[in-house]
Parts: sequence; C-alpha cells; structure tokens
Amino acid sequence: MIDELVIKDLGVIAEARLPLGPGFTAITGETGAGKTMVVTALGLLMGDRADAGAVRTGAERTRVAGAVDLSTLSIGKRAEVGALVDDLGGDIESDELLLSRSVSNEGRSRATVGGAATPVSALASLSEHLFVVHGQSDQLRLRSTTAQREALDRFAGPNFATLFAEYREHFSTWRQLSDELAYLSSANQERAKEAAQLALDLEEIERVAPEPGEDIALTEKLEKLSHAEALRQAADLAHEALSTESGDPHARDVRGLLNEARAHLQRVVDYDPALASVLEILDNASFAADDAAAELSRYSAGLDSEGPQEFERAHERKAQLTALMRKFGPELSDVISFAQNGAGRLAELQGDTSRIDTITAELAEVSARVEDLAKLLTESRTQAATNLSVAVTHELAALALPDASFVAQVNSLPELTAHGVDEVAFLLKPHAGSEPRPLAKGASGGELSRVMLALEVVIAGADPVPTFVFDEVDSGVGGASAIEIGRRLAKLAETAQVIVVTHLAQVAAFANNHVQVVKDSSGGFTESSCRTLEGDERVAEMARLLSGMSDSASALEHAPELLALKQQR
Repeated sequence: MIDELVIKDLGVIAEARLPLGPGFTAITGETGAGKTMVVTALGLLMGDRADAGAVRTGAERTRVAGAVDLSTLSIGKRAEVGALVDDLGGDIESDELLLSRSVSNEGRSRATVGGAATPVSALASLSEHLFVVHGQSDQLRLRSTTAQREALDRFAGPNFATLFAEYREHFSTWRQLSDELAYLSSANQERAKEAAQLALDLEEIERVAPEPGEDIALTEKLEKLSHAEALRQAADLAHEALSTESGDPHARDVRGLLNEARAHLQRVVDYDPALASVLEILDNASFAADDAAAELSRYSAGLDSEGPQEFERAHERKAQLTALMRKFGPELSDVISFAQNGAGRLAELQGDTSRIDTITAELAEVSARVEDLAKLLTESRTQAATNLSVAVTHELAALALPDASFVAQVNSLPELTAHGVDEVAFLLKPHAGSEPRPLAKGASGGELSRVMLALEVVIAGADPVPTFVFDEVDSGVGGASAIEIGRRLAKLAETAQVIVVTHLAQVAAFANNHVQVVKDSSGGFTESSCRTLEGDERVAEMARLLSGMSDSASALEHAPELLALKQQR
C-alpha cells in the first residue's frame, strides 16, 4: 500500500504531496490539470520507461518518491519483497519501503530502493509484487489473447502457478534437447567430414610426434654439423696449445709454461712465504688447463662420431617439423596445441552417434512429462475458465450489464508453446439473443471498462494485489453504470488499496479519500498542485464533476445525495 506520493516538476505539477493510505482514493480535477500525471508518477515508481518530455518546462529533472507500507502484504509476498530489497542493498524500516525515481530533461533516469541506488529494472521487479495499473491502453491490451490468458492464469490461483512453473521448467529442457537433436541430426554429414579430416591431421602429427622446442634444438644442431670441420680444427689447435701430451716438462704449450713458472718460484718460495699463494694459483691454472685439454679431446671425438649420416637425419627431421608448422602453425607450439585440442574435438565428433541416441531417449522421457503437464494445465485452465465466466457474468450484472454474459474459452493450439497448448479467448454476449463475440471485435469502450473492472474484482479473490491504480476506468460510461462502477471499486478497496483517476462524480462518491488536482494559470503558465478534499470542498468538487460548475445550485444539492450512496452500499 502506498502511504504517500511526492511529485516534483512532472508535467504541469510543480510540487505535490499526496496522502493516499488505505481504501479507495479518487483523484479528480479539471481537464488539463494533470490528473494523468499522478498515474505517470506511479508508473515511474513502478519502473515504466522514462519520458524526458514529461519533465516540467524549465526544470532540470522530475523526481517522484513514494512510501510503501508492506505490513498489509501476506507473509509470503513480504518475504519475496524483503529478499529483493536485500539483494539490492536497500533497507526496510518498520515495514516501510521508500522508493524514488528521477528523470533528467536529457532522459537520464535514476532509481533508489530502500535508500540504495539501483537499476530502474529493479523497480519493475518490485512492482510485480506490489501494484497493478490499468489505463485506457490496458483496456485495449485486454483485447489481446496474451493478456486474456494471463488474466485467466492469475484467476486459476497458486496451485496453477506452481504447476505452470513446473511445466515451464520441463518445456525449457524439452526445447533445448529438441534444438540440440535437430542440430546434431542436420549437421551429421558435415560433422562426419570434419571428424574424418581431423583424424587424418592428428595421425599426421602423431607420426612425427614433435616435442616442445625441438625445432630450435634442431636448428642449433644443424648449424653445428654444417661447420663440423672448422669446429674440429679449432678444437685440435686449442688442445695443442694447451697440451702437446709429449711428456716433455719443457714443452712450450700452456701446461709446460705453467710448470716452468712454478719451478722458478718453487726455488725461492722459502725466502718469501708470500709467493706460496702465487704457487697455488699456478697449480689451479695447471689443473684447469688439464681439464680444458681433456674436454677438447672429448669434443673432437664427438665431432668424429656425428658424421654425414647424423646431418642427414637432423635435416630430414627439421623438414618434417617445418611441414607441420606450415600446415598447423606458424609455431611448433601451435602444432602441439592443435593436436591436444583436436583430440578432444575428435572425441566429441565421434561421440555424436551415441549422443544422438542419448538425447533421443532423454527427449522421449521429457516429452512425455511435458505433454502430461500440458494436459494438467488445460484441465486446470478449463475449470478456471468455467468459474471465471460465472463470476464475471455476475459482476457485470452488478455493473449495469444485467443481460450480458461473459465467456472464457480455452482452445487447443496445434503444438506446444512456452505457456502450454492452450489459447484463451474472452467473449462477451451483450444481451440475450445475441451471439458471444470476442472482446477484440464486439466490445465497446464502456463495455471493456466494465469487463476489466469485473475481472479485477473477481481475480483479486484468487490472486490478491496490494494496490490497484485505474486511470479513467469509467471511460465511456455514465449514469447508473457509473454508480455501479463506483460500488465495485469500493468493494475491491475492502481488500486492497484502490487509486482511481476519474471524471465522474458517481465514481468519486464512493471514495473514502478524495484528492483534487488543482490547476493555476494566474502566472501566465499552468502549474498544478494536489490537495485532499473534505466537507464543503468535496461537495463543491462533486458539484463541478456533475455540472462543470462548482457553484451550481442544483449540482450542490445533488452532490450530498451522491456522497450518501457510499453509506448505502
């Protein structure tokens, strides 16, 4: 329930504060005063699309705020709303939720829920639990089969909603399996070709069996083998310089020179112990020269073992790797990755046949369950349609259509859909002897208004909504019919908050809260505000609604009589 609505700079409304509260609130005012702006403001709080053109001329932005009392919600709905608000980071204090929305004159929109900045879509999610809005556009929407099916489903109650949720879940699985099976079946030949080619490619790579970094190692090896003679000559000369291996202690190689130097120092080291460290260095250098000479010998012998045959083998191996890289590369790492990923893809492709068999079996099982659930939905809708037809027909009699009959039909569709296998059609038989005709073809604007109100009164018993907003639900009616619409709105207000924008005194008379939108054009431009009417002010407004003049004597005399109707209902 909306306790209070604050509007600033919306359309012709500069600033207004509307105390709404429980029961039936009627909103009236002169043409052009901005009554519909109140509905627009409520729509903004409910996440409707923002229109920058609705920002008051000269203002930077419009702002709408509302205080929503959650204490009247059922425990289940209160828990759902609380969970949504918690997820958004907002707070609910003493069962009161604050909502706000601003729209700049450039079209930028912002929203808050419980003090937390949120996406505008969050308001729409919350509004599904809190509000139902009906305007003249909704009367037109009632002509659509989709809106008619949704209305019947609401009337069918919570057990139907649970069944419908289960159907939707299984239908989604059924559709996914059907799409996958169709894809696998239609692409089977192409996927078989892909698998055959992939198997050949993997076999080609497997024959070569490349190793990571092998191409770099082969390049280095070929470089070495192609310069083997130069490397051998250099190694031999270096070895000769280090050691002639002649056994002559006076040989002029590095080892001989080191020995000669050591012999000179050995003779005089006793005279100066400081030379001992130099002798140690020479000893180490001699050992290092011996090690280097031995290593060069081994290196030279190795070059002899890597002859022309090894060069040919390395060159052939490099050619194999180059061919793979040209086809699957450009790098050898790409070739190895292709083989690794290709193995998984090949397993997937080769598993298509078994996957098709598996999906076929799963699909048969799910299809059976979906069809069973669809039958249960049809049975439930058919029973609900019968009950709805009786209840709405009864309501229409009370809305000054005593001879009208309402018929809700459930027809079969040729195939399963996301909402079952049913098509719902609402028909109206305006009077005895006439044939029922679809609302989309045979109902006038006034009849649509009354059918819509009758539906909401009936559905509210099965699917309670905290707040209803009606924008000129009395369009196209008057006189006794308008009085009965007022009575029915008052009845609906016994279990929900009802906010009605109306131009009929017969409807406004049944409200327990009357708000007037007041237009002021004294400053050269139109500016509107809102005020709650009581006593003589309300009588004057009722007179204006009746006659167009707030000071009409006959209207002022008739207004209290209308207001007294509320006590007689």
